[in-house]
Amino acid sequence: MERTATIERNTNETQVRLALNLDGAGHCQVSTGIPFLDHMLRHLAVHGLFDLDIRAQGDLEIDAHHTAEDVAIVLGMALDQALGERTGITRIAHSYVPMDEALALVVID
Repeated sequence: MERTATIERNTNETQVRLALNLDGAGHCQVSTGIPFLDHMLRHLAVHGLFDLDIRAQGDLEIDAHHTAEDVAIVLGMALDQALGERTGITRIAHSYVPMDEALALVVID
């Protein structure tokens, strides 16, 4: 079963196109016009080992809010679609990740 999704969302404020492959290798092309959001999405894909391609344009001259919000909505929709019936997923997991000056803990159910 291929776990992929392609979603487009067009509103009065934004145009977002996202392609996701959950079984990828961490390849990522992101362009939202918001440098920190691009950075975080790249790291999500690289460390999550999924392929992500996001192209977003929004009313950044007003505020970054609409663009960030619509990218998050589209990413959630793509994850939902790509996971399908959710067969074979381990539901309970945790990980400690030591970093330079921080310790990150992730717990998932």
